[in-house]
Amino acid sequence: MSWLFPRIYERYLAKQIYISFAFILFALTALFLFFDVLAELGSITGKYTLPIALLHVLLKAPNRIVEIIPIAGLIGSIYVFAMLASQSEFTILRVAGLDAKRSLISLGKISLPLVLLTLLISEVLGPYAESISERVRMQALGSNFTTQFRSGVWVKDQLRDEDGVGPIRPGVRYVNVGSIDKNDTIRQIRMYEFDPQYRLLSIRIANTGKFNEDGVWELNDVSETRFKEVRTSNPLDPVYSASTKTIPKLSLDSEVTPQILGVLLISPEKMSILSLGRFIHHLQVNKQDTQRHAIAFWKKVIYPFIIFIMLALALPFAYLKVRTGSVGIKIFGGIMLGMSFQLFNTLFSSAGLLGSWPAIFTAIFPPLIYFCLAMVALKWVSRV
Repeated sequence: MSWLFPRIYERYLAKQIYISFAFILFALTALFLFFDVLAELGSITGKYTLPIALLHVLLKAPNRIVEIIPIAGLIGSIYVFAMLASQSEFTILRVAGLDAKRSLISLGKISLPLVLLTLLISEVLGPYAESISERVRMQALGSNFTTQFRSGVWVKDQLRDEDGVGPIRPGVRYVNVGSIDKNDTIRQIRMYEFDPQYRLLSIRIANTGKFNEDGVWELNDVSETRFKEVRTSNPLDPVYSASTKTIPKLSLDSEVTPQILGVLLISPEKMSILSLGRFIHHLQVNKQDTQRHAIAFWKKVIYPFIIFIMLALALPFAYLKVRTGSVGIKIFGGIMLGMSFQLFNTLFSSAGLLGSWPAIFTAIFPPLIYFCLAMVALKWVSRV
């Protein structure tokens, strides 16, 4: 790591911050997982035994770690800077020429490995472990992946020809899926197709379906009812004819993939950046609201870099004299500061969703406010 930290004081600060960060991250993760285990105890029954419940919670640890990393970075760096101030080590560094600008540059380099760690866990390890965790739980409980809605998952699709294949044509198709098995088999499928004037064209009901290697849904035991308008002399009182047929197997072209259906079963905040990007594109193509997912997307993009803001918030504590407060008080202040950021970030996201504010503004404003707060505090304490 000498190429990243060529100066001795940078290696010293990095070592101290990383050790403190790792210890606090471990302690906070263990605490939150303990509460998760307590919450899971009420679900233990039959084959879902205590060891399986513990495995289920343990596999959720990567996502917990991602949530805790900024707070751990803030508390750990406050502890290090407070100790350096109490032992006059940071005063010696300032006398040697370490000003606020160089300190921020050093903290930027120190935060870089933590940023990469956050990206690795949130984009690769977290989603993979989360999927295994849910699979373990569902296998033990003997149930499928379903939504909290009794009617299942609803998704908008593009209309094709009457046989379900061919080019996209004007109109819309609404797809309802009752449940999704762990092997991506969908069950209790209903499809409603409308023309551009939103007149009902057909209703399809299928028991099961599977997405094949060619990107086509293979539906089984399909019952299809088609409606056609019978021309009459009175356009305000149209008459429709209906014909129903049963199809053992039906191939259906669709923009709805198992990945998109899987996205609908989890909250946007737990999705990866790539999954969010794909789903936002799907919503835009179908002219649906993307506000919630766009906010989650930009928050996921910005989130790894919040660790630098947390380190910047901790830097002013290094300038405070020992008489202005003990190390314990400073750490308590850091905890309150971190909690206030998480609360403000969550509330502002909800306000942005309700107010339909630009997604990137909603995601970047809270970190920007706290970064400005860090710069103001740093300028104030470094005057002497």
